[in-house]
Amino acid sequence: MFDALGFDIDQTVLGTLGIELTEFTKEKVVATMPVTPKTHQPFGVMHGGVSVVIAETVASVGSYQFIDAQKQRAVGLEINANHIRSKSDGIVHAVGTPIHVGRRTIVWDIRIYDEGENLICISRCTMAIIDL
Repeated sequence: MFDALGFDIDQTVLGTLGIELTEFTKEKVVATMPVTPKTHQPFGVMHGGVSVVIAETVASVGSYQFIDAQKQRAVGLEINANHIRSKSDGIVHAVGTPIHVGRRTIVWDIRIYDEGENLICISRCTMAIIDL
């Protein structure tokens, strides 16, 4: 399967975890992911690191809308996450909105929700824009 940028996501962490992009605009990027034993920590709930993976995925993919992909790359510079609620099954969706788009950095606010729109995690991710 290929994502909005043309990458074969089956060969990436997106394919491994089942992350799918469902909305892709400059104003908002949305991705979904099933919560299964693959995404659990040993106590049967979604691993906090998996929340960070989907959050950085949204920020990374979204950042490509603001750069010249022939001459630049968007790479993670900093990410943080506050885990609000646990989740052991079902689907989560991450909603990312850019809060700063500069020449060398893009800062994203990413919120992860469950099916009932309960907040699971809040993350902020700063992407560095580097020249090739």
